Amino acid sequence: MEEKKLNHKEKEALQLFYNRFYDLYDEITDDNFFDNNEKIRFFKLREAFSIYKEVLSYEPLKQYVNWMKKGGRPHVEGIIADDLFSFIRNTLLHFPIFESWNEVYINKNLATWSKAGQIDRFLKKCTDIKISGKGTVKYRIWEKKKKEMTHFEVNFPQEYEKNNIYLAEIIQEKVGTKFCMALMKEVLNTQVENAEDPDIVIMSQVYVPVPNLKR
Repeated sequence: MEEKKLNHKEKEALQLFYNRFYDLYDEITDDNFFDNNEKIRFFKLREAFSIYKEVLSYEPLKQYVNWMKKGGRPHVEGIIADDLFSFIRNTLLHFPIFESWNEVYINKNLATWSKAGQIDRFLKKCTDIKISGKGTVKYRIWEKKKKEMTHFEVNFPQEYEKNNIYLAEIIQEKVGTKFCMALMKEVLNTQVENAEDPDIVIMSQVYVPVPNLKR
């Protein structure tokens, strides 16, 4: 990180946050992570999302995410890196009643039981996200060490008022885990001087309008 941009309080906090996130990244993206039971995996993932959300309060990261959302990165990737990941963190934090990724769900009643806040606002907003008429964003994930390509989807909920929305329907745990950690690390590394090249490369599907062809 560029020390000239940090005051002593930021430096102390960010070093702790970054070091812990990198430890979690190494653990969670390792294939052996899924040898753990679902409760342990869930605890680690919840911690990673919490750390990421805290670090996003750092002003240079706010500016970077805003740049992503204004078109600096592929379509809706800024919304995923900011709004979606914040939604996941908020859901896990405000509803500490689940023990595994696949159990987690939210609905209109739960999101507004005390007051309508960020969770409710996100779910209202994301029902309008569409690519080619669908709320699905397609990715390919290249793992350099394994030389393996995996196809992956983020599925934004398209109905909020009546249904239970399960986290696993938005992001599947196994491949989604690597996607989330890789994208979070990519965002955080924008503030790291001489950061290493990513070992997990996220490649967005290219959405190109196809003109009607006369036959």
